Amino acid sequence: MSVAAVSLYRQLLGARYDALPPSVRALHERAGLHRYRGQVESERGTGWLSRLCAWATRLPPATRDAIEVEIVASPESERWLRRFAGHDMPSRLWAQDGLLCERLGLVRFGFALDVEDAAVRWRVARVHALGLPLPARWFDGVSASESEREGRYRFDVRAALPLAGLLVHYRGWLDVA
Repeated sequence: MSVAAVSLYRQLLGARYDALPPSVRALHERAGLHRYRGQVESERGTGWLSRLCAWATRLPPATRDAIEVEIVASPESERWLRRFAGHDMPSRLWAQDGLLCERLGLVRFGFALDVEDAAVRWRVARVHALGLPLPARWFDGVSASESEREGRYRFDVRAALPLAGLLVHYRGWLDVA
C-alpha cells in the first residue's frame, strides 16, 4: 500500500482525522490507483425535475447490487469512478479554501467536512452549476457520511432539493483491505 504524503482528507480535517476508524483512514490514505468492491442499495426520485438533476450530476440508478469504486489519489486531488449496476458515476475531488470540492457532471460542490461520532460528515457550503453560483441553502437536503461498522467502510449519501424532492439516496459498504 502506498500512502499519500498528506491526503486530501488529512489536509482538511487536521487532527480530527486521527479520530476516524481504520477502514475510513485506509481508504483516504492510499496514493495511486486502488479498486474496491462492495454492496450498494440506491433509490431514486421519480419526478421529471428530480430525474433531470440526477442526470446533470450523473447520479446512480435505483439498484440493489454490487458496487465497484476506483480511486486515483494524490495529495492534490482524487478521481473517483463509482460503478453501480452498469452506470458509471465519475467525480474529481480537490481541496480549496478549506473545503473538499467535488465536480459531479455539470455541478461543482464545496463541502465542509467534520468528524462526528467517528464518522466523516459532509455539509454543502457552496455550489456552482454550469459555472453559476447557487444558494447553498437550496442544498440543505444533501448529506453524506463515511463510517465503519463491523470492520467495513460504510457510506451513506442522500440528495434532495426543494421542488425536485429526492434525487438519490444510496448507501452501502466497501471492502477496504
